[in-house]
Amino acid sequence: MTNKKDKNEWVSGIKAIVLAIIIALFLRTFIFATSIVEGESMSPTLENGERVIFNKIVYMLDEPDRGDVVIIQQPPKNYVKRIIGLPGEEIEIRDHQLYIDGDAYTQSFLSKEALYATSNFGPIIIPEENYFVMGDNRIISKDSRNGLGYIPKEDIIGRSELIIYPFNELGRTN
Repeated sequence: MTNKKDKNEWVSGIKAIVLAIIIALFLRTFIFATSIVEGESMSPTLENGERVIFNKIVYMLDEPDRGDVVIIQQPPKNYVKRIIGLPGEEIEIRDHQLYIDGDAYTQSFLSKEALYATSNFGPIIIPEENYFVMGDNRIISKDSRNGLGYIPKEDIIGRSELIIYPFNELGRTN
């Protein structure tokens, strides 16, 4: 009698482990994943070496929005950048001020130093189904101004949600 009970407990335990692995794989494949920030282009928002969790399903349900910190897939690597311009908008940077469709836009996520490091650009009109992105560390960022170009929606694979490492930096991505 004890043998049958032990066997049932083992089978139940194995089923629970297999189910947990399947759920974890599903979540990692379709909903959340992690990424390591490489470089200083998003400093001080995200620092080199930080590990972030990004939401992979959010843009299947909704459109990227201005200010979102996104993961962009452009082989051979992924980039972490902030969405600045949306499809069809006119973007211009003049005298350290960002203009969207002719209106000044306040970038509250940037320090004064980063604002003053932003050089003149544009005006340009973002093609439909594309986005304009920049790093928060404007002086060194490779972004839509200088190498990445316009970002097609299908290249945006998720929105950064949480910094999970190092542990003393644990918190939401701003």
